[in-house]
Amino acid sequence: MARVIRGDALWLSVAPLDMRAGMDTLLAQVVRVFGEVRPHHANLFANRRGTRMKVLIHDGQGI
Repeated sequence: MARVIRGDALWLSVAPLDMRAGMDTLLAQVVRVFGEVRPHHANLFANRRGTRMKVLIHDGQGI
């Protein structure tokens, strides 16, 4: 059975991301900017050239 992840808001980082960064680094950036990770919010990060993206989504239970 497929599971759909709900997304109420999308946040795009304007600072380029080093694609070697892991989930803990991305999570730390979100917490630094917003103070917490909000359920059903997606945080998008792109590399300097804008050719790759990483997405961090909190589904209400975990990242």
